[in-house]
Amino acid sequence: MQNTTYLNEDHSRADESQAYWTIFFISFGFLFAFVVLVKLVGVQWRDLLPGAEDAKSMSHGVKAAVYTFMSNIT
Repeated sequence: MQNTTYLNEDHSRADESQAYWTIFFISFGFLFAFVVLVKLVGVQWRDLLPGAEDAKSMSHGVKAAVYTFMSNIT
């Protein structure tokens, strides 16, 4: 029989890892800067970011777009 003692070990969740948060903050910063630039030009930024169509604020829209982006890379 196989050794199953490793099945019960505590593993950190994906959303608690340092790599996850690093990717999140880099993506958030990049998309936030993109939204600010697009907003200065006068283009509707919500149409450009997937997941941000129904966002009430710019930060919520960027956050939704980052989560959409991150779900596609995992």
